[in-house]
Amino acid sequence: MIINNLPAIRARHSAWNKDRLVGQKRPLLPKHVWAIRVRLELAERHRDLALFNMAIDSKLRGCDLLRLSVTDIYAAGRVKERAAITQSKTSPPVRFEITAVTRASLKPWIESPQMSESEHLWPGRLHDRAHISTRQYVRLVREWVTSIGLEPSAYGTHSMRRTKVAQIYRKMGNLRAVQLLLGHTKMDSTVRCLGVDLEDALTISEGVEI
Repeated sequence: MIINNLPAIRARHSAWNKDRLVGQKRPLLPKHVWAIRVRLELAERHRDLALFNMAIDSKLRGCDLLRLSVTDIYAAGRVKERAAITQSKTSPPVRFEITAVTRASLKPWIESPQMSESEHLWPGRLHDRAHISTRQYVRLVREWVTSIGLEPSAYGTHSMRRTKVAQIYRKMGNLRAVQLLLGHTKMDSTVRCLGVDLEDALTISEGVEI
């Protein structure tokens, strides 16, 4: 009797991403940004409010945002209107604006006793840590989005980076401007970050009359 080689029968395991939202994290909408700001203001969470506002304005990756120093954005007793830092992933410096709303939240935080003349803008609470960790930042973002009823698995630290540029692209359709703001060296990186697809291109095209 001929016995064919049959594939081994293995126990079936659930997919690691079962019941989870995976893929690129969504940017926040303007209404979400303001809802989080209001909650942080009412709770008098000055550091979190300053961190949230700076994350939106700077459009920096989490690692670069967390290593900001006070001197990067503060000089002569005032918060700068624009700043520039060298990102850890790309060599050319990236510039970003600091809006009036963000400056208003940063100044009291920088001058607060909690800072105790810290060199870093977001000092760590442990003596062996110069600034808060990326893991702590992840927890904070999760807490912020959950506080306004959003699904936390759909958002992450990269949502902070994408939020403002998503609005800029939606209103202007200017990929080059977004590329400069994000500090990308390749346009492909900008396209992936925004999640640009054919539907976006058609929407922009429909708004142009010749």
